[in-house]
Amino acid sequence: MFSTSRKFLLAGFLLAALAMPLFSVKADSLGQSHVFFVDKSFDDQDRSQVTASLKIVANNGYFYVEDSWYNSLTAQQKTAVDNDLQKLANEFDNTIYPRLTTAYGSEWRPGIDNDNKLTILLHDIKKGAAGYFRTQDESPQIQSADSNEREMLFLNANGLSSNLIKSYLAHEFSHLITYNQKDRLRGITEDVWLNEARADYAPTILGYNDVYQGSYLEQRVKGFINNSRDPIMEWLNTEGDYGALDIFTYYLVERYGVDILAESLKTNLVGVDSLNSFLRKYGYSKTFSQIFSDWSLAIYLNDCSLGMDYCFTRPELKAVKVAPFFILAPSASLTKLGLVYQEKPWAGYWYRIMGGQGKLDLKLAVEAGVALKVFYVLCAQTGACWVENLPLNVNNQAEIIFDNFSSDYASLTLIPTILWPLTPPEDFSPVYNLSINLQNFSSQDEATRVEQLQKQLNELLQKIAQVKALLEKLNNQQALKITCQISFDKSMALGDKGDNIKCLQAFLAAQGSDIYPSGAVSGFYGSLTQQAVIRFQAKYASEILTPLGLTAPTGRVGLATLAKIKSLSK
Repeated sequence: MFSTSRKFLLAGFLLAALAMPLFSVKADSLGQSHVFFVDKSFDDQDRSQVTASLKIVANNGYFYVEDSWYNSLTAQQKTAVDNDLQKLANEFDNTIYPRLTTAYGSEWRPGIDNDNKLTILLHDIKKGAAGYFRTQDESPQIQSADSNEREMLFLNANGLSSNLIKSYLAHEFSHLITYNQKDRLRGITEDVWLNEARADYAPTILGYNDVYQGSYLEQRVKGFINNSRDPIMEWLNTEGDYGALDIFTYYLVERYGVDILAESLKTNLVGVDSLNSFLRKYGYSKTFSQIFSDWSLAIYLNDCSLGMDYCFTRPELKAVKVAPFFILAPSASLTKLGLVYQEKPWAGYWYRIMGGQGKLDLKLAVEAGVALKVFYVLCAQTGACWVENLPLNVNNQAEIIFDNFSSDYASLTLIPTILWPLTPPEDFSPVYNLSINLQNFSSQDEATRVEQLQKQLNELLQKIAQVKALLEKLNNQQALKITCQISFDKSMALGDKGDNIKCLQAFLAAQGSDIYPSGAVSGFYGSLTQQAVIRFQAKYASEILTPLGLTAPTGRVGLATLAKIKSLSK
């Protein structure tokens, strides 16, 4: 069964005054009961708080189990839970904690609670979710009212008996490390996709994927096979997101070693910039964009005889290949074919062209200004294949002509990748139209057909641009008309979704372009929304920040920010 893990990444950076523990906390005692804040969107009963008891005190963690869930078990089930929990605690002490901190660095230690031990809470989480991590627990309650004020991870109690529970714990612990290395120590928030890539590779570092059958990796491969065209930077927390990103991360590490994940975590850069910095530092000639294009070829060809950039070396991954879209080239009875496909950035797309008759002219185009890279794999009738680059002109158009395509070649596979933007969009990946036109010249004058096709292509691109501009205008107008009946009474932060986020974005848009230049109302609290909140807090610093003793905006909508929003919304 597939499990997901959503994370909430803290907006901005914590102030220097908050970088050290605010008070000393007495160590937790075995058997003690405690009320914890939880994420109600994950809790199986939509609760925001649960009561749990401390079952195990390990060298590096307190292991709590929700009381109501535990008390509902039979005596035999409780014994099994106690045994499984002890195994997990031992695994955390002996393997997960020492090996991940060696690879990625330490979490905040002793942390906000001035205690070297982490808190791991197992509670009744919704089916399909394995666990989560909340950055608000790293903040004092004066800043985040629902903070547990401790380094804390949450796991699904119902998955405790699964062999994958240790992989889930490793995944969530990686997020806690990332928070410390990026947000707290360097005042910068990692791109979600790269944060997830490191966390999802953690089980491999620990050796949990050495046996493939039933492993965490096997889950991700299945997710990729079902969603091979999922963009790796568009993070919607779906099975496809994890699958595509995992397969790409394996390729990245096979080519450049796990240090590309580890060292890029310990820099003041995030996302693509941090990976490119690593590549430059160690003298690699390729950029991240070129590596992604290579990956799109490797996952299609997976053939080391064509070059090590075009294959995986792990045995289980050597068998993974994507299925392309099939396009039947025109014949004498169908002399031309025009197709338009929608593509997203940082996703793999594969189009295999077969058949046809006589001379074949292939034209490809996408909107000008988009960073597009196109390779094609040409396979002869003999079975031999090779990779070629398809050059694009300044208008992002390309053409290639084959005099005897069907007789000389078995197939041609186009592999276009949109390598833009380098920083992922706030709430979704933009969609671009890729047009592929095929024409057979066996029955009509070639020059006439070339002229006709070029004219049709230009007209199509003009219409696409007009429709796109109109849609953007209508969306912006509609966003500004949104009226909200929801009261502003809940804190909000980077990564949150829902109608309350739409209301926040509509409010910020109404404050003017100096506060929220984009004015986007998406329902997702992304980096653009975060920056708008920071500008809003800075504008009203005397009412929002000063009373709390803060000197710089946090980018998180807490009690003081909510109070100011309410006063301006009347």
